[in-house]
Amino acid sequence: MRYSLKQLAVFEEVASSGSVSKAADELALTQSAASMALAQLEKLLGRPLFERQGKRMALTYWGTWLRPKAKQLLFDAQQIELGFYEQHLISGEITLAASQTAAEHLLPELISNIDSNFPELRINFKVKNTEKVIDGIKNFDYEFGVIEGRCDDSRLQQEVWCHDHLVIIASKHHPYAKYEKVSFAQLEQAKWVLREQGAGTRKIFESAIHGVIDDLDVCREYEQVSVLRTLVANGLYLSCLPYLDVVKFIKRGELVALNVPELNMERTLSFIWRADSVENPLRDCIKREALRMIRETKRDM
Repeated sequence: MRYSLKQLAVFEEVASSGSVSKAADELALTQSAASMALAQLEKLLGRPLFERQGKRMALTYWGTWLRPKAKQLLFDAQQIELGFYEQHLISGEITLAASQTAAEHLLPELISNIDSNFPELRINFKVKNTEKVIDGIKNFDYEFGVIEGRCDDSRLQQEVWCHDHLVIIASKHHPYAKYEKVSFAQLEQAKWVLREQGAGTRKIFESAIHGVIDDLDVCREYEQVSVLRTLVANGLYLSCLPYLDVVKFIKRGELVALNVPELNMERTLSFIWRADSVENPLRDCIKREALRMIRETKRDM
């Protein structure tokens, strides 16, 4: 075997950061040593792994092919090293990105459970909208993701975690709040504040009204669910948000869930990861604990 783990580590850090100097800093190497290790790896493999795009190092086809395999080798090497230090079998670090609803309502309990049961498993946690989680998984920014709705990209694997649904909300002072049911025509006449384009919630809502509401009056778009809740509670807007994000405000009487019988907005929260990635015990541990948490929640209801 002609290549070394050091060369693969430099390759992975350059792929992650897009910079030889940043990779050198991360690995505590000089920039010349990092450049030499990368050049040696490319020479040994007989293929260019990067091409320069301005100031950034971008993966070539061969670099993209190599990356998941290099990550697995580095992970296995880390597990061997940790094993000899008598650490837990489930140990190491994984980067997880999740959409806002899962991040706010489900992930804190999951991470707390994992911290208690698997203290050597470290989760780097990012909150992004569904589109950015998908892009980040494809671009190797994150190893594991939780999204709203479906992902049909063949490069990614998807597994359902749990189910949720969206609701149309209004202020208790909104004229529609007193109606027993609201029609599509009335929804079309309203003013709306919604999640930004690319958010899973927005995609599900637009899919549900496609073909029945042609011209929606969207006044504002925001990433933050809390901003949308406040705008609706204090104004005459409508919004569409996950039930988990608004249930306690509905129970307190600050918001009203409108009854739109023809509107079905059931959805799933799902795990995603790269289809070409190999087995990862950290990812499998998180999935297993997440599914167990949902089962226990249902039993307690």
